[in-house]
Amino acid sequence: MQDRYDVVVIGAGAAGIAAIRALAAAPVSAICLEARARIGGRAETVLARPDLPVDRGCGWLHSADVNPLAKAIEAAGFSIDRSRPHWERQSGNQDFPPDDQRDFQRAMAAFDARMEAAARTGVDRPGAELFEPGGRWNPLIDAVSSYYNGAEYDQVSVLDYDAYDDSGVNWRVGQGYGAAIASFAPLDRIVTDCPVTGIDHGGPDLRLTTPRGVVHAKAVIVAVPTPILAEGRLAFTPGLPHIQAAAAGLPLGLADKVVLGLDAADDLPAEGHLFGRTDRTETGSYHLRPFGRPYIEAFLGGRCAAALEAEGPGAMTAFAVEELSALMGSDFRRRLTPLAETAWRADPWARGSYSHALPGHAGARRVLAAPVEDRIVFAGEAVSAHAYSTAHGAWISGQQAAAAALRVAGF
Repeated sequence: MQDRYDVVVIGAGAAGIAAIRALAAAPVSAICLEARARIGGRAETVLARPDLPVDRGCGWLHSADVNPLAKAIEAAGFSIDRSRPHWERQSGNQDFPPDDQRDFQRAMAAFDARMEAAARTGVDRPGAELFEPGGRWNPLIDAVSSYYNGAEYDQVSVLDYDAYDDSGVNWRVGQGYGAAIASFAPLDRIVTDCPVTGIDHGGPDLRLTTPRGVVHAKAVIVAVPTPILAEGRLAFTPGLPHIQAAAAGLPLGLADKVVLGLDAADDLPAEGHLFGRTDRTETGSYHLRPFGRPYIEAFLGGRCAAALEAEGPGAMTAFAVEELSALMGSDFRRRLTPLAETAWRADPWARGSYSHALPGHAGARRVLAAPVEDRIVFAGEAVSAHAYSTAHGAWISGQQAAAAALRVAGF
């Protein structure tokens, strides 16, 4: 590792990998500095068992028909599962009969229509203000928000929510989305265990503070989660209060996972889905036998996930087992083997799962998307105006940041 580069990328998540990959193909000196001992950031595939890859972080190729990663991942030799998402078809369950499922879907559609109408006014407000007063399905609608926003609707900006573009096509990667993204990384250009704690932009060169000494650069791509900026853990000299404020308006919501192995899977619906409860927000979303494999993938989000994380390791798994046992019978717990659980809020280099704009902060993404002094460029899913919270939004932002940095470096 040198002490001087044309471009330095900070963070080797999806955005950082996309950026350093683009820079590696250009005639510039470039390096990516990653705080963790591994690459991938919030894209991470692990083996829950030797034969069972699971994604601890991002797991869905959202808007897959227009997602640039889908073709690239398949061309790289990974298998793509194009079956319909589990959440589109509820499995049989006496607590959520078909008539209630249809009623819930109508309530959800009506809520989305109210959100769209509110966004057209151009006035920002919390999504929760659009709930039907006393609506039976409000708690479950809020639970769904906790899975895909990482937060309940009282914390979600109507204008930001409306800006998200979704084609409705969702696929998965058989060997793991995180593994696929990591496979694109030019490892010879990435230094791990090297957190950048400061950027001095007061002189002609940018000066980066790292455990390996000061690194000089003409341009820097900052591809770290928003809490790292909001909390000042990556400090700027002189300070950039507008960047810190924008990052604070784009906190990372929380969506955690529990993976439970199944001793005998054949009598469970393949690719099915269950809600733990339909009458409260503090409940799990259970994907049965993803890819037809013998496990259940549980999603817990928002305040429910945060409270369970705070209880410590194992609490989230115990919660999921209790909910499933209530649905499937008390002896069902004997058929479940805990394999993995996440704690993204506790991860010091993430502090959450993916960004949502707080009410009144829908413009924060535009602030982060604007380069500082034309030589400090921000990247990551939080920078994406229309594909935030996704790996492909992060990836595209990394490519765009690389193009901007190359212009600064004179190429």
